[in-house]
Amino acid sequence: MTKPHVVVLGGNFAGLGSAQKIREYAGDAVDITVIDRKNYLLFVPNIPAEVFEGRDPQESLRMDLPSTLASDRIDLIQADVQAIDIERKTVAYVPSERPGAETRHISYDYLVIAVGARLAYDRLNGFAEFGDTVSDIFHGNQLRRKLYDGSYKGGPIVVGSALFHQGSGAQGLKPYPEGSIPSAMAACEGPPVEVSLALATWLSEHGLGGPKNITITTPANMIAEDAGEKVVGQLLAAASSMGFGYVNNTRDIVRVAKDGIEFENGASLEAELKILFPDWVAHDFLRGLPIADDQGFIITDLLMRNPQHREIFAVGDCAAVTVPKLGSIGHQQSEIVGRQIALDMGKLSKDQADEPLAPVVLCIGDMGGGKGFYIRSNSWYGGDVQELHMGRIPFQLKMFYKRLFFANRGKVPLWGNDVAQFLAEKLS
Repeated sequence: MTKPHVVVLGGNFAGLGSAQKIREYAGDAVDITVIDRKNYLLFVPNIPAEVFEGRDPQESLRMDLPSTLASDRIDLIQADVQAIDIERKTVAYVPSERPGAETRHISYDYLVIAVGARLAYDRLNGFAEFGDTVSDIFHGNQLRRKLYDGSYKGGPIVVGSALFHQGSGAQGLKPYPEGSIPSAMAACEGPPVEVSLALATWLSEHGLGGPKNITITTPANMIAEDAGEKVVGQLLAAASSMGFGYVNNTRDIVRVAKDGIEFENGASLEAELKILFPDWVAHDFLRGLPIADDQGFIITDLLMRNPQHREIFAVGDCAAVTVPKLGSIGHQQSEIVGRQIALDMGKLSKDQADEPLAPVVLCIGDMGGGKGFYIRSNSWYGGDVQELHMGRIPFQLKMFYKRLFFANRGKVPLWGNDVAQFLAEKLS
């Protein structure tokens, strides 16, 4: 008899983590295939640190997927996903190694959708000509060249986010007794905070200014609202004392121009550099599926299963329940998926497997100069934790995590978060 076939769509943090956790908990009871358009994992969180240190991110932030997956007897197909046929339980894909490949189909018994989201820079009017960001190697290197080749002359800088269109797929879910999955105005605002702090240090070190050059903007009433009012209050007080500008309630970004930026609320800001983070939208092949919400994000319960199609899971940024679009939440979800499939295989009991998602915002950012910040909070969802710590230990934790991730081929030990929490919260 053939084993159940688990197909995982996506091989970055949430996809790789899910495949590894399924193998860890279900063992050899299943066959696993990962489909991804590229053959490497990109360690996105450390792109800003590489850029501000003047290094090319592609030299140190790519981890080989074929060998990583092969070590756990997991197959990889390098391909672009075209469609999902839920009734036939098949996925259509086109191999992406060479242009012109044919469409093929693969069958699944379990499907884990971990394709992330599409970062809609193409919806920002003027971004291609005048915008910058740090979300991938190409854009990171573009900004790095501007900073290090003399193109940037020391003028004003805007760092901010476009309006996020979340969708309705997580409505009614209660991860904490007194809470819910909130509606976010921005997809994830840890990166704008990190970029602003690290860039201010870079400006000071290179004699081009400092925090007073930078204005941080948010479409929401409060930046990084997922961190909680107490934490954000501390961050804003620190930023204000350093001289950062701050503009909230901008709504969407209307136009990016050579010398500035315009917002939906009518405000405009002068800027030589515009470092922006766009709307995060669902991939086209997910839109209109019966498992997707009104924006194309995949509907799940807090065990990461689709309520109508229990063999389908979603994790990471493509899941409606993932708010904000944060890597640490994807890791929490991958653990749940691994245990759920192991439960179906008879490898774990319900007591061991049925622990639902209780999201925690865990964010460690670089501030430049060997310092960083550490945030651990669940208050946005109805919890009672709000922790913010700054100093050298959070920076060391951020750098150590990347080294540990690569050394262990993406397998971060469960005790890692506990150790990080102790070091950041007790010793910082």
